[in-house]
Amino acid sequence: MKLIRLTVFFLFLSSIAIPAVSEVALPSLLADHMVVQRRFPVHLWGMAASHENISATFRGETKSTTADDFGRWSLYLSPGEAGGPFELTVKGTNTIVLHDVLVGEVWVASGQSNMEFPVKDAVNAAAEIAAAQYPNIRIFRVEHTPSDYPRSDVEAKTWAPCTPETVADSSAVAYFFARDLYQRMNIPIGLVETFWGGTAAESWTSLRTLSADASLMPVFAVRTKMVDERETTILKLPQEERDYQQAVAQAKTDGKPAPSRPWHPDFAGWAPAALYNGMIAPLTHFAIRGVIWYQGESNSGERAPLYAHLFQTMIGDWRRSWDEGDFPFLFVQIANWNSGERWPEVRDAQRQALALRNTGMAVAIDIGDAVNLHPPNKQDVGLRLALAARAISYGEKIEWSGPLYRQLTQEEHALRVWFDHANGLTAKDGTLVGFEIAGADGKYSPADAKIEGTSVVVSSSAVPLPVSVRYAWAANPTCNLYNGEGLPASPFQAPE
Repeated sequence: MKLIRLTVFFLFLSSIAIPAVSEVALPSLLADHMVVQRRFPVHLWGMAASHENISATFRGETKSTTADDFGRWSLYLSPGEAGGPFELTVKGTNTIVLHDVLVGEVWVASGQSNMEFPVKDAVNAAAEIAAAQYPNIRIFRVEHTPSDYPRSDVEAKTWAPCTPETVADSSAVAYFFARDLYQRMNIPIGLVETFWGGTAAESWTSLRTLSADASLMPVFAVRTKMVDERETTILKLPQEERDYQQAVAQAKTDGKPAPSRPWHPDFAGWAPAALYNGMIAPLTHFAIRGVIWYQGESNSGERAPLYAHLFQTMIGDWRRSWDEGDFPFLFVQIANWNSGERWPEVRDAQRQALALRNTGMAVAIDIGDAVNLHPPNKQDVGLRLALAARAISYGEKIEWSGPLYRQLTQEEHALRVWFDHANGLTAKDGTLVGFEIAGADGKYSPADAKIEGTSVVVSSSAVPLPVSVRYAWAANPTCNLYNGEGLPASPFQAPE
């Protein structure tokens, strides 16, 4: 029996894919054409033979270290200003030379399908692609890789300069964001794209952080339900596909558009921490300026009430993992769409995340599409994120946000709503709409709204003693409050 157990144990060990390393090797992030973060120590790491001596040379500086018992090694070179191209050399028993290395600003672009949405599907795509001659914008694309444990390296499409040939399949939001920064700053921009359509925030959060917070246990209950139903889901797929093909044929006969194919979340990708492990953890050794994030749709519906806490927890988790302090975390509030799945709650949860230091939100309530979950106007999304970056990350004295709810005060038979980012409040295209108020019974009625300075006074004859107010509180609301810079107000509900 003991022999059998030992045999099984060694068979298990042999099944684990841990390559024997006899030469110096670098992770996929460290490659030709990469951009490293200016003004931060340049971190290099990788594998080699155990106890092998490793040296690295960059911008005239050489540092050395020794690999540990497992062959892992790590060293830091001095920070520097933007520039390049440079060569970076790593030596052990072999020599690796990285060419065309730039120093500039590095941003991680993450989230789900609206961040993954490619330039080739954006508004005016042909012209945008043809004009994408920005060789000092570099793009690194992480492949969809769920994992049960934190990985040290990623599967990826390696760094590539931005050209018409490389930009078409890249994230439209990330590209328009980077392009605006590059045109204004004229320094290299590195984009690390790591996203997966139709994924939930808990998949992007580490298991260590999720499991340490009892209030987040519902994410494990959701996963348990998915696991319990997995076999039944698989058994249903063949009939579901037959029904779909029949519906496609009928639509063609009737001269109607083909129906959408039934969608199921990726089983591996929806596991708590799976995408953090496979697509975020390996990046956290690489210095960055900040993160841009577009996600939330998959945390709507019955999952919405937990999102405010989960999202803020995820932001804190990433900041701890990178160990760079409270780096800028800029995100998009989900756009207008006729979903009916508690999207207002998700938007308000996103707004609440602005309580965290160095966060910024791009409001997209006016540039969505009532019938398209993936609105093609990604130019304005990227520009609004860039406004936030210019103010929060780079210290420009500009207005970067639309009006944000600050305070509620009582008036006679009315409520006064005070806003931040409210210079030049205006109702775009006529009468101010989108406000509702409620009395103690909690029944909301449309409100008359009047702008007074940096506040809005709301009232309704149907609600003589109002106690609460909300704005743009619908999946696809009609609303038109803007500030003087033409930026839309965020939906909200108050008191919170």
